Formats: sequence, structure tokens, C-alpha cells
Amino acid sequence: MATGMKTLAKETAIYGVSSIFGKLLSWFLGLYWAFELQTIAEMGVITYSYAWIALCQVILTYGMETGFFRFANREKEPLTVYATAIISVVSTTLLFALLSITFLEPIASSFGPSMKPRYALMLIIILMVDVVGAIPFAYLRFSKRPLKFAFLKLLNVVLIIAFNLFFFKVAPWLANYYPELFSWYDLSNGIDYILFSNLVASAIQFLLLTPHMRIKYKFDWTLLKKMLKYSYPLLILGIAGVLNQSADKILFTRLYPDAAEAETQLGIYGQSFKIAIIMVMFTQAFRYAFEPFIFARDREESSNSNLKSYADASKYFLILGLLIFLVTLGYLDIIKYLIPKNYHEGLKVVPIVMLGELFFGLYFNLSLWYKLTDKTKWGAYMSLFGLVITLTILIVFIPHYGYMACAWASFFANLSMMIISYFLGQKHYPIPYNLKTAGKFVMLTVVLGAFMYLNFMYSPNVVFRIALNTIIVIIYMVITIKKELPLREMPVIGKYFRK
Repeated sequence: MATGMKTLAKETAIYGVSSIFGKLLSWFLGLYWAFELQTIAEMGVITYSYAWIALCQVILTYGMETGFFRFANREKEPLTVYATAIISVVSTTLLFALLSITFLEPIASSFGPSMKPRYALMLIIILMVDVVGAIPFAYLRFSKRPLKFAFLKLLNVVLIIAFNLFFFKVAPWLANYYPELFSWYDLSNGIDYILFSNLVASAIQFLLLTPHMRIKYKFDWTLLKKMLKYSYPLLILGIAGVLNQSADKILFTRLYPDAAEAETQLGIYGQSFKIAIIMVMFTQAFRYAFEPFIFARDREESSNSNLKSYADASKYFLILGLLIFLVTLGYLDIIKYLIPKNYHEGLKVVPIVMLGELFFGLYFNLSLWYKLTDKTKWGAYMSLFGLVITLTILIVFIPHYGYMACAWASFFANLSMMIISYFLGQKHYPIPYNLKTAGKFVMLTVVLGAFMYLNFMYSPNVVFRIALNTIIVIIYMVITIKKELPLREMPVIGKYFRK
């Protein structure tokens, strides 16, 4: 492999391992909540709340992370870019927090009867702390410090889990022995404890980030205007993008015909969606390494070598993404036992959501053309188009098909954006993607996935199903390694794959 691809692979591995481990811990924590919270509807409230957090994070960072990467690689003084970005984001975030706290009660009531003002207050503080830390985290990526980045991200998850265990396990035990000291404790306040745990963990993470904010601050208004001009289409893109991912959870309770049942159905969907989080974290890990990689290489003159590296990166993303899909589908008989039985009815959305997330990851990879050519408005157009598809499907079909409409909305919206981005990219910034190879692996996955489906439908023996699915996964891996992955080029082990 070329040096650039080796760097990308190394950083993707670091980001990937930390992201996967962190997401897995969060995943298990989410499963744990399902056992500790008193109703499925409470799980629906948590799902709903964090969907809003995701949307507000995008709005309050308004594309400045990507803008920072772009201008830090172009300007002679990257620290000026860093300082300008921090000052801008901190100022707007503090203004948002002040206005939100001032109108806390009407804001909380607008979210429905289940959203209490104290929930809203904790969500605002969590949001404020996380948004202010976004640019320092981007600086760690820019500075090629994936280990520090990974450590802080993992620490946040570990702290959240530790505080949750305290509130749900340790505190009730202590309350039995020291009732006077723990008179405040009430297990029915499960949502409070979940949000407070997140708040404290985010605050600690931010404190550990502050050393990377101790710089000589030099605000450049002219530079900020350039960054905002570059980033504002990314804001529209980001809002549309996160709504494509979260609009189902935000709108579900408003569109589902049975208001009393809506939060319960959302809780079931939210837990089933967690199974598909494997594809989400793979996409996120790749993105963390891929974005700095493409901007750094773009500082050099455009060359066939660069274009080939971009094409290869997308090819490997597709191949590994399809492997993750097959592994998850093949072992769903095991994975489902991590979810309480009263959530199992929602597992039918897993393959649909996973494919939708794979399409989104491919869309991200294919869309580097508008970032490198500064035509970010096209990203906004495509995301808005995807959002129209998402909202149309949700509004029309949720009243009739419930959360299945949510899964198909993500699938078709991301598929449409992926296809459009490919054709526009070939017009504005042609990259020699190997569609023939991509098509072969997609067809291979379709065939193997069909065998898995038939195996699931007609084989009553779970052990036989798992054994056959294991063979199917091995077949895919052998074909992949033999045909495409660079293990063939590595010393010692490579000779076994060149035969």
C-alpha cells in the first residue's frame, strides 16, 4: 500500500477500535437501561431526548469542524484558525444556553408532557459542554493525536457507565444501610439519573480538554467570514443529514396515531436500532480518519496517485461494511438475547437500518468532491433532497406502518443521496471508482445474505443456523482477502493469500 493509505489504515484502526469499544460500551449501557427503567415508554423518552441532542449539536457547531480542517491546512497559521473557530463556537453556544434557560419551561412543554423542565435543563448543559469541546477534539485529529482523542472519548463512556452503575446499583444498596443519607434516592427517577450521569461525565471530559485550549488567542474576523461562507452549506447539510438519521425518533410520537402507545413503540424501535449501531460506529471511525486524510493530501498537487487513493479508500469501506452486515445478520440469533424479550418484535428493522447506514457511509466517501472543490452547496442540496424523501416516507407511512416506516425512510433517503453524489462527483471531480469490483461484492453479499435468510426461515435448529452462517461469513472473508485486500502484499502471511 502507498504511505498515505497506510496512514489512513493506521488511524482508522485507532479511531475504529476506540469508537467500536466506546459504542459497544454505550450499547450495553442502553441495554442495561432497558432492564432498569420501569417502563418501555421511559426508554422512548431517552431515545427522543438524545435524538434532539444530535440535531442541536449539528446546529451549534454549524460545520466549523470541517471548516477548521479546510482552512488549517491552507493557512500559514493553523492556530489562528483554531482560535477563531473556538471563539465563534463558544460565543454562539453561550448565547443559545442563555436563551434556552431563560425560556426553559415553555421549551420543555413544547416537547410534550413527558419532557420535564429539569430534563430539559440537563440536556441543555450536556449540549453546551459537548459543543464547546467539538473544536478541541477536531484539533486533536488535525494534530495527528488519535490516541489522546480515543482516550478522552472512551473515558467519557466509562464515566457515564460508572455513574449509571452507582445510581442504579450502588445507591439503592447504600440506601438500605444509610437511609438518612440517601433519602433523596428514588428508583422511579431513572431518567434523571441517566441524564445527570451524562452531564457529569461530559463536564469531566471537557476539563481534560482544556489544556488543548490554552493557546494565544488571535481572532481573525476576515478569516471567520471565509470559514462561515465555506461552512454554512455544511450546516444545512448537517441539519438535513442528522434529520435523515434522527427525524424518525423526533417525529414518531407526533405522527403515531395512538398517542398513549407512541413512546412504547419508539422505545422498541430505539432498542432495535441499537443492533444496527455497529454499522454506524464503523462509518464514524472511518470518517474521523478519512476527513483529515483527504484534506492533507489535497495540499499536494492533484495526481492520479491521490485519485486512486480516494477510490481505494471507498472500495475498502464498502468491502468491510458488507462484511459487518453479514456478520451481524448471521449472528442475530445470538445478538437478540442482549435485548429484553419485550423488545424482540423490533429486530426486523435491523437489516434495513444497517443497509441504510452503509449507504450513508458510502455517500460520505463519495461526497469528498464537493469539499475538495469548495462546492459545499451541493452537499446541502443532496442532504435536503434526502430529507424530503425521509420526511415524506415518515409522514405518509408512520400512521399506517409504525416504526417500519422509519427503517425504510433511512434506507431510501441514503440510497438516493449516494447515487446522486456519485454522478455529480464524476462530473465535477472525477475519481476512478471501480464499479465492477463494487458490483461483484454487492452481488456476492446479496447471494450470501439470501442463503442466511433462507437458513433463518426454514431451519428450526439455532445451532445449525449459526454454524451455516459462520461458513457463509468465512466464504466472504476468503474471497475478499484473496481478491482485494492488501494482505497479499504483506510479508510472511502474504504468501498464503497469493496462492
